[in-house]
Amino acid sequence: MTRDLVIRKAEGTWVVRAGGAVIAESVNGLEVIEAGLAPVIYFPREDVAMAFLDRSDSRTRCPRKGEASYFNLVAKSATIPDACWSYEDPLPGAERIGGYLSFYPDRVTVERV
Repeated sequence: MTRDLVIRKAEGTWVVRAGGAVIAESVNGLEVIEAGLAPVIYFPREDVAMAFLDRSDSRTRCPRKGEASYFNLVAKSATIPDACWSYEDPLPGAERIGGYLSFYPDRVTVERV
């Protein structure tokens, strides 16, 4: 980890909701803080209802974390494109988030309960 990237245990229970369904709920989330950005919660896959997610073709690259792959969220009412992302093979310093998922809070509800 560097000063520009801090990864720590997220305090409390965190939930992701979309279309009235709970998509994720965890007490084992990680809070990722990057310089100049709002903190982001990452969820372990075992705490995510993966049946709602379909891998998309989208990819992005972060200089601190590596290549991100994306998932569409398939809800009853609609599909939310690229609703979440994951770093399958993160760069050194970001290994703790490997395989975890993070959701866009402007596309789903992400909240501490």
